[in-house]
Amino acid sequence: MARFDSRVAIVTGGGSGIGAEIARELAEEGASVVVTDINLDAAQAVVDEITAAGGKAAAFAQNTAKWEDSEAAVTFARSTFGALHLAVNNAGIGAAPQTIGDYDIDAWDRVRAVDLDGVFYGLKFQLPAIVEAGGGSIVNMASVLGSVGIAQNAAYVASKHALVGLTKVAALEYTAQGVRTNAVGPGFIDTPLVRSSLSQEALTALEGEHAAQRLGTDREVAALTLFLLSDAASFISGSYHLVDGGYSAH
Repeated sequence: MARFDSRVAIVTGGGSGIGAEIARELAEEGASVVVTDINLDAAQAVVDEITAAGGKAAAFAQNTAKWEDSEAAVTFARSTFGALHLAVNNAGIGAAPQTIGDYDIDAWDRVRAVDLDGVFYGLKFQLPAIVEAGGGSIVNMASVLGSVGIAQNAAYVASKHALVGLTKVAALEYTAQGVRTNAVGPGFIDTPLVRSSLSQEALTALEGEHAAQRLGTDREVAALTLFLLSDAASFISGSYHLVDGGYSAH
């Protein structure tokens, strides 16, 4: 029996990267997955992959910075698949590097709106729905930058630190009602965007900042996320788990 048979999941930001990999692997292990993304075409492409492989999935357009979209995503999951048991609040954005004194206020608001407010909105509607379904689990996608800082990324670092605290509050309030909530902190992940935005020299330097001497992969983040969502992690709630190749061990 697959780990997530008869379970219904929402994965935000599921149209690419880590979110897409998590959605695919949840479906492979039996879950019915609502793949949400601000880009509906990207979400639908992932759904098409899942259904072509014999899985169950549906796409939903969601701007996580709008609370109404989070409510609508939960309603969609329940109306399409009958309930909600699992959620991965993965959608996130960054901003151009800027020192705090020069930081663009609109950029600060945009990053916070998705990376922190968007997760709060998700939890607000996911948690009661999962309680009603008899319990389940949530993973909030933080970052290694939820535990350490990096210059010129104030909005992202502050939002991810706050996200870890929000995760702890959710666990304190809802674990006894059957919903475990944890956070995952990826290090720097090897994606086409990272490779296209860095010179080879800069990429080599970034790899060297990890004890593993390389960047991580989407599959490595998905492996930890699925474990935390599964019943094998039944006594884990309110915690923050790094998958960073030793980046934060310095």
